[in-house]
Amino acid sequence: MTLSIDNGGGKTPQRQKVMVVAEPTRESAVALHYVLSHVVFDNDVLYLLHVENPTFWNSCFKKQSSSTTITAAREGGGCHGCGCIGGDFDFLDQMKSACELVNPRLKVKVARVETDAKDKAYMIISQTNMLGIDLLVVGKRHSLANAILRQRRNGPTRGETAEYLVENSKCTCVAVQRKGQTGGYLLHTKNHRNFWLLA
Repeated sequence: MTLSIDNGGGKTPQRQKVMVVAEPTRESAVALHYVLSHVVFDNDVLYLLHVENPTFWNSCFKKQSSSTTITAAREGGGCHGCGCIGGDFDFLDQMKSACELVNPRLKVKVARVETDAKDKAYMIISQTNMLGIDLLVVGKRHSLANAILRQRRNGPTRGETAEYLVENSKCTCVAVQRKGQTGGYLLHTKNHRNFWLLA
């Protein structure tokens, strides 16, 4: 299931704008791998969008009990126990470098926006509309992981965000799950559920 723009039959393919919801998670890495291997072509534009939660970052640093711990986090050690990323380690730069390595002719852009967790899906849709995105791709957790996280967190889980994006995005949205280590991908769109695509 390769999702691309219909170019009207045999003409030069129209440049498409693809957006991946970028997070420092396995699900996001799977979504990016799917896009690089099955979706984008030379001269397409790929946006890596990361939605940050400023409330989370503030509470994260307030939990640190000593200045030495905060210093270690700034040097790349991270905020132990709350999942923060260290200042010197930017996963978005790593993802962009990986894209350019796989396809040097691909135009890769990085975007960061801030909003509360409850408004994350709305912000993503707003960005797709503003940038004229043709295809939105988001990593999706397995249902069991979603059920566990729902009991531990306030606000939507990644899986629920993915479902909302699939149902409400004006552009085509694909939620991607990895099917085993070598089993390919499970793709979810508004019109296709659990579509199995070999890697």
